[in-house]
Amino acid sequence: MTTEKTEATGQKADAGLRSGVMGGAELAAQALANIAPSAVIAFTAAAIFLTAGKATWLSFAIATIIILAVGYNIAQFAKTRASAGSLYSYSAAGLGPTGAFLTGVTLVLGCFGIAAASLSGSVVYMTTVLNDLGIPVEGVLSQVVIAILLGSLATYFTIRSIRLSARVSLALELVSITIITIVLISGLVALGPNALDLSQFAFENITFNGVAAGMVLAILGFVGFSSADALGREARNPFRTIPRVIMWSALGVGLLYIFAAYSQVAVLGDGLGASASPMDDIAAFAGFPTWFYPILNFGIAASFFAVVVAPINVIGRIVYVMGKEGVVHESIGRTHPTHLTPHRAILMVAPFIILLPVLFYLAGVDGISVLVWINTTGTYGYMFAYALVAVASLIVLRRMGKATPLVWLTTVLSVVGMAYVFYANVFPVPTFPFNVLPWIFLGLVLLTVIRYVYLRRNRPDVIARIGNTEMETLGGIG
Repeated sequence: MTTEKTEATGQKADAGLRSGVMGGAELAAQALANIAPSAVIAFTAAAIFLTAGKATWLSFAIATIIILAVGYNIAQFAKTRASAGSLYSYSAAGLGPTGAFLTGVTLVLGCFGIAAASLSGSVVYMTTVLNDLGIPVEGVLSQVVIAILLGSLATYFTIRSIRLSARVSLALELVSITIITIVLISGLVALGPNALDLSQFAFENITFNGVAAGMVLAILGFVGFSSADALGREARNPFRTIPRVIMWSALGVGLLYIFAAYSQVAVLGDGLGASASPMDDIAAFAGFPTWFYPILNFGIAASFFAVVVAPINVIGRIVYVMGKEGVVHESIGRTHPTHLTPHRAILMVAPFIILLPVLFYLAGVDGISVLVWINTTGTYGYMFAYALVAVASLIVLRRMGKATPLVWLTTVLSVVGMAYVFYANVFPVPTFPFNVLPWIFLGLVLLTVIRYVYLRRNRPDVIARIGNTEMETLGGIG
């Protein structure tokens, strides 16, 4: 971390990212914040119930197994490679620069979409909280102002300190998960003996297609679970801690989803599918006083805000690595001289994360639709990145003679699971705008490929560096 001027440019050398500052709890906070389990619970179970019925919990259980398979593949890299480039750098080991580029681009698009969508979710619920408190907030202007304030605050946290942003995310997620769990348990207690709902395990009037369709939505609820891997250069004991965080965050959140799905079905029954706000309905059933509702909605707003912060952290580090390698302009590959965060990469992207929902608001689109549309598009990015890194893991481990039957199984589950989710969102052709969202995503990827083709023809030195900077290895993969 030198601050001496380089002879070649006359500029101060990049100070680099702050190393060894992230403990296990802070890494887990990054993963939890990127998943936003409270926000998923508030929305997803009701949507899954429409197809899976009382087997909603089963859709979440199958999704958990698939995500654990993805996590296992990613963990094989994290055990021996600590990088700020996340899956972008991992894929380079097995798929070369082309695969690494596609992994990085799709992951950045995924993070961008999830952050922008969650900003809209936070706006929606913060507006609800303010109105619950008697502060009248309505209209497009209010949405725009709140989006700018929340987006700017998230940007500040990510630039100021990775530890600060992680701790803020951890605090917000702990608050939101605690509130959601209290409501769910209270609903079950209010049921009394009927809390044991054996009908959810009878699988009557349940079809495979219904459960599979629900599984698609359930998988979407896990995107970003592996985001701690982007903090490999800043973590303490990364080769041990990050793989554990990846696997335990997937398992822990999966169990929470299964419990939440069971509880919502037990309490609301067939009314779950028609509920506009299941958590409010469960709170009403459990007899919570009116003053509790602002607290409940604040917990959901906080969860959404945390998932604005977490993807910005990931984007900043991937784009920072790309800058150091020359994939984007080299000036982006520099950290803040004091905070040692990738401030230039963050500032290049964060304003557009704020701008996207604002443009939708100005066009007259309601906040929930903005959340769903952008979130769906961003999820495609994660799915492609997960499938690519799973294949890369198999290739590398096979090259080393360590491609066990478990590795083959998890790779197949990962790739088939992600492919099925994409297929289910394309066929049968959904209604507008969902029928065009996959093609918008693919169009954005193709636009970035133009840059890659240019680099391959004119900057072979850049291609040779892809996935090979900001990397610490520990034997094995690497």
